[in-house]
Amino acid sequence: MAENKDDDLAFFRNAMKNVKPLHNDKIVLTKPLSKKKAYIEEQENINKDILYDHNIREVETEEELLFKRTGIQHYIINKLRRGQFNIQAELDLHGMTVLVAQQEVRNFLEKCQYRNIRCARIIHGKGYGSTAKQPILKNKLNLWLPQCGEVLAFCSARPSDGGTGAVYVLIKR
Repeated sequence: MAENKDDDLAFFRNAMKNVKPLHNDKIVLTKPLSKKKAYIEEQENINKDILYDHNIREVETEEELLFKRTGIQHYIINKLRRGQFNIQAELDLHGMTVLVAQQEVRNFLEKCQYRNIRCARIIHGKGYGSTAKQPILKNKLNLWLPQCGEVLAFCSARPSDGGTGAVYVLIKR
C-alpha cells in the first residue's frame, strides 16, 4: 500500500515538474459571511432593488393591491374584494426571506392549481418586522403574482382576513 502512495507521488511530481504557478493579484479571498451578516446584506440588497423590479411602483404598508388579467369580469373582482369566495388554502409568509418566500409562493400556487383550489389567501404582512419597516414581501408579491400563469386576479383582503397585510388570490382552474 505504501508503494502505491510513493508511486503516485512520484508520478504527480513528474507530471507537474514543468508547471509554473499562476500569479493573479485580482483574486481576493474572503471568508464566507456569517448567517447574521448574510441576512443583513440580503435585506440591504432587497431595500436597494425593490423599486427596480420591472418598474413596479413600490406600495406602502396600508395601500391596497389589485390585479386582474384581461378578460376577468368586473363582478368577479368585486366578489373577490368583498371576500365572497370561499378561501380554500392559505400561505403565511411571515418570517421568510425573499428567496424562500418566492419559492414557497410558486410551490403553493402550483399545488393549489393541481388540487383545483379556486381562491386562496397569502399573508405577506405589513412590513413592520423588516429592517426598513417597509412591506418588502408585499411589494415582491405584487411583482410575482402577475407573472404566475395560475393567477387570474388578486386583491388585498378584507380587514377581518388580514387587510393590507394579505391578499386573496383567484386561481385558474
